[in-house]
Amino acid sequence: MSTPASAPASRTPATSVSGRPGTRAPGACGRRSALLAVLAAGALLVTACTPTDGDDGPVLPGASGHERTVSFQGGGFTVPGTFTVPAGSGDGQVPGVLIISGSGPTDRDGNSAERPEADTNLNLARVLTGAGAASLRYDKFGSGDPADMDDAEEAALERDVDPLVYDEQMAAAYAELIAQPEVDSERTVILGHSEGALFALRAHEVLDAEPALVLAAPPGTRMLDLIDRQVTEQVRTAEAQGRVGEVTAAQLLSDIRAGRAAVRAGTELPRDDSTGLFTEQNQDYLTWIDAFDPVELAGELPATTPVLVLWGEEDAQVNAEEIDRLMTGLSGAERVDLPGVDHILREYDDSPGAAALDADRPFAPEVTPAVEEFLDGLW
Repeated sequence: MSTPASAPASRTPATSVSGRPGTRAPGACGRRSALLAVLAAGALLVTACTPTDGDDGPVLPGASGHERTVSFQGGGFTVPGTFTVPAGSGDGQVPGVLIISGSGPTDRDGNSAERPEADTNLNLARVLTGAGAASLRYDKFGSGDPADMDDAEEAALERDVDPLVYDEQMAAAYAELIAQPEVDSERTVILGHSEGALFALRAHEVLDAEPALVLAAPPGTRMLDLIDRQVTEQVRTAEAQGRVGEVTAAQLLSDIRAGRAAVRAGTELPRDDSTGLFTEQNQDYLTWIDAFDPVELAGELPATTPVLVLWGEEDAQVNAEEIDRLMTGLSGAERVDLPGVDHILREYDDSPGAAALDADRPFAPEVTPAVEEFLDGLW
């Protein structure tokens, strides 16, 4: 599958789901209605409260290494990022890994307004450092601190944006990675988390390179199918708990399916959409992102591309069936299932009294040996 033609997308929102425009949820954690949860929690993002005390949290994975701030031009904007290199690398060059964030305005560390303590990318960077690899993570368009945005990006947030800006920023970030003197440009990896895995799967088309891939919590089906499955589960759960009425539930599910059909047919969207997703403003973006079938993308990878798939068995955003489907297109890929681990690769336990806050839950320890073994086998 080649990249769809450039099409204007709606303005990047404060909170988004799977890269699509979304709705900002009320700030008080745990006080969202079932209907708001259906509309705002979405396909690849869930809400978690942040710590309110001074607890330092669990032990961090990997190693910190040496970090330095970088910036580069990508998609017409200044893109800030963080380059990390293992301590003691000296004058020798090490493998380089580009980390691509998940859905919505998710920053270089893997955080968003909805989940500001996820630190998925930061933890992955530490794992990579401990494994002897350098990494670059960056604030993709619309995700950085507004106080640090340049005028061009601030202005662009107020108008329709070509979704290919994300491809252009990935390409610019990769060029910045291999330009670092510590990085061996012949030993590179793209690590995509969540929706970022879709970009990783397309990296060989966007970049003048064929890097190895690490797909962490990747979607295994087209985006609107994934949203349909998730919204259906959320609506049915809310309905069973008496938080959403039968009529409202039926309307939401009907509108999801009618909207999906209209997007795929390229026809006029249904009016009075109760989900808030299928608007004229959003249609071009939804058409673009939904065109990517992960299995087709996987099947079009260069035959020699090494791939590692990491998936947490407690991932509420991507289920086992979807990962199984993705693997049908990844001939020879290595898959590591992580027991007791959620979508942001942290340990998850729903028993009474278990830690619920992201910052209080350890990063999955199984990720480190899986990544180390994969990298050791590449070169």
